[in-house]
Amino acid sequence: MSNYLLTTDRLYLRPFQLEDALGFYTLNADPAVLRYTGDTPFASVAAAAAFIRHYDHYAQYGYGRWAVLDQRDTQFIGFCGLKYHPDTDEVDLGYRLRREYWGQGMATEAARACLDYGLDELHLNRIIGRVVVGNLASVRVLEKIGMQRVGPLDFEGQPGWLYEARCFVKS
Repeated sequence: MSNYLLTTDRLYLRPFQLEDALGFYTLNADPAVLRYTGDTPFASVAAAAAFIRHYDHYAQYGYGRWAVLDQRDTQFIGFCGLKYHPDTDEVDLGYRLRREYWGQGMATEAARACLDYGLDELHLNRIIGRVVVGNLASVRVLEKIGMQRVGPLDFEGQPGWLYEARCFVKS
């Protein structure tokens, strides 16, 4: 288990590996998965592999989005993690799972693990979540893990909500 960054009751999270390219391609090929993201699908499995090869957030910032694996068979089921945005000096929590894993609490489980890791282990002061207003499942995930809605935002040209969690240092 030493190659897993985080372990939850049902999931393993670890840095992306080239072996994730097919799963990543398949995940992003599902229009329902991308519906609220503003992203476009990878053109090919090779494009997903190139993304993984050039993903430099771990080296550059010490964290990033991580592959989410089902513990039962260690299959790639999506990603979850933290992303630093240097233009705004913000860290956001993001997640995306294959559709067959929706409605089982797995996004909440992965998101909670990543939020806790960011606040407790990385000692980040603030982590945000951005969500399109109509993405009720994602709103529920952010609220279940204790993030607070702080206001509206423009999410890729659509109305959205900004959520946040803050690290409060005990004195």
